[in-house]
Amino acid sequence: MAKTTPIEFIRQVQAETKKVVWPTRKETIMTGVMVMIMTSLLAVFFFGVDKIFHALVTLLLSLAAKG
Repeated sequence: MAKTTPIEFIRQVQAETKKVVWPTRKETIMTGVMVMIMTSLLAVFFFGVDKIFHALVTLLLSLAAKG
């Protein structure tokens, strides 16, 4: 594999960065809103799952203590 000179590397980096398509302000805001919504939904979901497991473990421990 041929070695690339630092100048050639910089040229290649500049050429690649010109190919990047940056999101618009609206796309960035919409993506941020969707991330916040999904994070909130997952937090509520995992809170519910945690409460269910807590209730089950508490029930099992109370049954084991009686026996």
